[in-house]
Amino acid sequence: MPGQVHKHHRIARVLADEIRAGVHTDGSRLPGEHALTQRFGVSRTTLRQALQVLGEEGLISTHAGIGSFVTFDGTPLDNRLGWTRALAEQGTELTTETLRFEEVTDPELAAELGLASSTFIALDRVRRLADGQGVSLEHSRVPATGDLAGLPERGLDGGSLNRALIAAGRITDSGEGLVSVRGLDAAEAAVLHRSPGESFLRLAQVYRAADGSVTEQVTSLLDPARFELHVRSGRGGRL
Repeated sequence: MPGQVHKHHRIARVLADEIRAGVHTDGSRLPGEHALTQRFGVSRTTLRQALQVLGEEGLISTHAGIGSFVTFDGTPLDNRLGWTRALAEQGTELTTETLRFEEVTDPELAAELGLASSTFIALDRVRRLADGQGVSLEHSRVPATGDLAGLPERGLDGGSLNRALIAAGRITDSGEGLVSVRGLDAAEAAVLHRSPGESFLRLAQVYRAADGSVTEQVTSLLDPARFELHVRSGRGGRL
């Protein structure tokens, strides 16, 4: 029985990740029970337990004889940022500016992460208030392997890197991070339209798949007046 409980929660988390990333959009119907049991290799009982978990989380609504429909409205759009306070709920409008999206070679990072290949997809973004002042600067690095190779040339569906990772089968199972506080250097301050030396939170995170392989490494600078940290272990830590 414990194995079954673990299995249905795991299925629920995979589907929840996909819903939050926009793979299954608000109002859309999830694949049928037969398709999902074939996909995950489980019984209908286990699958129905997983769907019940999603229903309890407010992500889907299941109707007998019809199917399960997504009820998550996509807010926030990029739901990877589980460590942020819900700025949208505060009425704060942010814009996202992409500074860099390309394949790069970084032997030092590869060695740090224990990777054989030093080729990464680099995505650097800044989030700004209406007046242009930056509140976060994010540097994301994803191993450019498998279906992710050449991603910058193909572009991101809906601007979501998380959606691209899920589509490529790179599902995050766990993550770890280190938080510190430091002053902005001159280059960072210029990008953020802030003052050099201004204190920002620095969050360095490494995300891994269930087999332990690296799915993504992210270093973020966050305005402490706008962001707070909400840390949980396992897959639930990456909301």
